[in-house]
Amino acid sequence: MHSVSIYINNVYELHKNPYLCARIMAYKKKIQFIVNPISGTSDKKHIIDLIPKYLDSTHFEWTIRYTEHKGHAAQFVGEAIEQGTDVVVAVGGDGTVNEVARSLVHTDTALGIIPCGSGNGLARHLYIPMNPDGALAVLADCHIESLDYGTIDDVPFFCTCGVGFDAFISDRFAKSNRRGLLTYIENTLKEGLKYKPDTYEITIDGERQVYKAFLIACANASQYGNNVYIAPHASMSDGLMDVTLMEPFTMLEAPQIAIQLFNKTITTNSRIRSFRCKHLHIKRTASGVIHFDGDPKEAGEELDVTLVPKGIRMVVNTKEQPYMPPLLRAFSDVYHGINEEITTFGADLRADLKEGQRRINTINEELLRKLRMK
Repeated sequence: MHSVSIYINNVYELHKNPYLCARIMAYKKKIQFIVNPISGTSDKKHIIDLIPKYLDSTHFEWTIRYTEHKGHAAQFVGEAIEQGTDVVVAVGGDGTVNEVARSLVHTDTALGIIPCGSGNGLARHLYIPMNPDGALAVLADCHIESLDYGTIDDVPFFCTCGVGFDAFISDRFAKSNRRGLLTYIENTLKEGLKYKPDTYEITIDGERQVYKAFLIACANASQYGNNVYIAPHASMSDGLMDVTLMEPFTMLEAPQIAIQLFNKTITTNSRIRSFRCKHLHIKRTASGVIHFDGDPKEAGEELDVTLVPKGIRMVVNTKEQPYMPPLLRAFSDVYHGINEEITTFGADLRADLKEGQRRINTINEELLRKLRMK
């Protein structure tokens, strides 16, 4: 039995029907945990050990499945749906969450998340705590809402997708032997000043425009992950996606852009163009990499991005607000200092572009050194 839907006129009628009352009392929500044992940087055993503490066995029954290869999670989800499971919980990073979620669209089974990855963008948008105790408490509360999702090149995404620099970095990160926020920042700093923007023709509601862009991000949720807000005002329940187009910028502007990505003010930057739409067509100069929820994929010159309203059910947190972890506060604080330094020496840097490049590289190295000390 997948769900119990019983109309009862009043409490008196319920008391008159003991059999009905017993059925309701006996019903338990069925939950399946799908665990990716190698995602992220932490062991998952302690999470499994916490489950009985938060899920009362009189109200919940659960099973645990461990993935062994890509695509395994999708197989488990299909079986869970056939068994009438109420909630499938992805225990892993953004890749695991995306694989599980893709298999749950347009079903009655809801997605739950225990975040264990490097970015955890969707979990952060839904206010799911980053610690297992908090995430399991949200799961026990089991507040479920029907939310939007998107597709790019016919591939579902739930947080963000895009072309340009963010897709390029996603590809580099996927090929890296090391995981975690520091690796992502290091890749971004090393490649950001060398990346060459592309020219894109975009069509929104029949209107075509041509832009040279550093990146084009299509957001169903507000952030990439790690509290990096590429679309601070995005909602997963408004039937629209927020498109952020970042025009080419100078190295003097890079620190300010980085700060604004963390403090939710990126849309106020003069290099940013923002749109809201249900469908976006992108034409670029050549085929290349795209990303969906941080996973890279090769795709053609022309791309369609579409928003699908109310297409997936998810467990959300209605009680808490997100917070910025110490490492990210350190990153923001250091970059604030860098921005002040660049402003002070701005005239000299503009006068000597080569020296400016050398100085920015020195600053980036100093930033990484300070972050490693945190």
